[in-house]
This record gives sequence, structure tokens and C-alpha cells, in this order.
Amino acid sequence: MSNTAFPLRPLGRSSLQVSPLCFGGNVFGWTVDAAASFALLDAWLDAGMNFVDTADVYSRWVGGHAGGESETIIGQWLKKSGRRGQLVLATKVGKDMGDGRIGLRPAYIRQAVDASLKRLQTDYIDLYQAHDDDQSVPLAEVLGTFDELIKAGKVRAIGASNYGAARLAEALQTSETLGLARYESLQPLYNLYDRAVFETGLQPLCAAQGLGVINFYALAAGFLSGKYRRPEDAAKSARGPSTVGKYLNPRGLAILDALDAVAARLQAQPSEVALAWLLRQPAVAAPIASATSLEQLQSLLRAARLQLDDAALQQLSNASAEH
Repeated sequence: MSNTAFPLRPLGRSSLQVSPLCFGGNVFGWTVDAAASFALLDAWLDAGMNFVDTADVYSRWVGGHAGGESETIIGQWLKKSGRRGQLVLATKVGKDMGDGRIGLRPAYIRQAVDASLKRLQTDYIDLYQAHDDDQSVPLAEVLGTFDELIKAGKVRAIGASNYGAARLAEALQTSETLGLARYESLQPLYNLYDRAVFETGLQPLCAAQGLGVINFYALAAGFLSGKYRRPEDAAKSARGPSTVGKYLNPRGLAILDALDAVAARLQAQPSEVALAWLLRQPAVAAPIASATSLEQLQSLLRAARLQLDDAALQQLSNASAEH
């Protein structure tokens, strides 16, 4: 399949053009070994997708891991495949890496970007994101440091993750006032279940300021796939217990019922319908979703092609409205 299979979308006001879905790299080196990761990355690019998101901290939460596992595998794949030019590569800085390596102090950002570049075996990062808002460091210092990295050619564009609306607005104003690079993307929690926080303050801001949204947990940690329908389904995966605890309630079940109905009518999977709904939401550039098998990856590709009619959109939006 050629790289024209999916129309690319602009990411904010940057020069980056991204595929309609972003592959979530948290699985690399965690639930997917190196060989399977290479196969997934190759298949993603072969299908015409170009966007992959990771972070320095992936997968430090696993026993025996130190962080950097996902970036290391991507770097090994880049060296082997030679496909760097086909990839829009996003990573992040700021989560706790141990030994005081945390946050967005200028000296630490400079140290962390070089460590990420080394693991990724590349000399530039397309999208470098603040993984968390660090309110202990003035925004002018954070953005000034990111601006330096862009001028040095180490980073092409910058983004924010886990920022509230007020702080994101302040960051954009700071960039404008001081003539610094601005956040071109936002990575928030957003899916059919988790709507209120993003839609209330962040979505209007991103739409007005032209930021591209690359939301995480697009399938609510797997809940919107429909595999967790009873408390005992929690045993189906490592994230099952926390997922069932948060989402398995009357509203969650109503959302699954609507997904089932639309999926049956459109001959699709519930997870594909949930992603297709996100792709129609204002300001959303590329929802982030992961796959641990080539079969799951094919489902993501089908989701990106699925066209929801207005009746389906309305049915899903009504069922998932937060009262």
C-alpha cells in the first residue's frame, strides 16, 4: 500500500504533517518484544501511517526496567530499517526517571533530549513534548529552552501533555510575548468516556489557537473495545482491574451499547467506531492508539478509514454525554 493511503493532517501550525492515527509506543519493550515491535513499526509505515509517539519514561513502571526501553527499541529499528525520513517521531520529557531526573528545569531538558536522541539513534526529534506541566519552573524558561533546541536542530516542533487549559493558555501567551517557539500540539486524556475535562476548556482553546490534539487513552485503556463488560473480565489484561473499576458503570455500559449498535450497522468493531468518533471531533489531529499484534494494527487502519454518518455520531455523543 502506498503512502497516499491516508491523507496527512497538519499538526498545529508546525511544518509536521501526520497520519490520522498515532501509534502509541508505550508497548515497545513492555508487552511487545523487539522483534514484534520491528514488525509493527514496518507494517505501520507500509500502510501509509507515519506518526509514532513514545516517551523517555516508557516503560519504567515494569519491574527491572529503568525507562528508555521504548526509545531504545525504536532506535534499533531505525538503524536497521533506515526509514527515519518516513517517520514523524514524537517523544517526551518530564516524568520521573529516578535519581532526581524529573521536571522541566532547563539543564535537565538539555540532558534529557540528548539521552533520548542517543537511545533513538537519530539527530532530531520531530515533536518534543513536556510530559507534565512543571509549575516550579517559569514558563519563559521552559519555552526558552525548547526554543533553543529547535534553533539547534535537535527538535522540529514542541508540544504539551497533561496541561490544564489555564496553563496552556499562559504558555501560548508567553511564547507570543517573548517571540519563542510555541506548543503546537496537546496530548490530553480524551475518549468517548472521558470527555468533560477536555471538551470544557481545552478543546475550545486548541481550536481557537490552532493546536493539533493527539489524545491518549483513545480507547479508555481498552474499555471501549468492549472486552470488559463484567467485573470478572478484569482478569483479561494487566490493566483490567483499574479499567473495570473506573469505567464499568451504567454510563460506561450505555456507551458500549451504542458502540455495539453502530458497529453492527457499519460492520465494524466497537474499537474502530470509538476511534472514528474521535477523528470527527474538533481540534483532534491524531488520536494515539496502540497495537500488540498485526491483527490489532489492521483494526486501527480500518478505524482510520471508517466514515461515521451523522446519525452514528449523534447516537454516540448522546450515549456518552456527561450529565
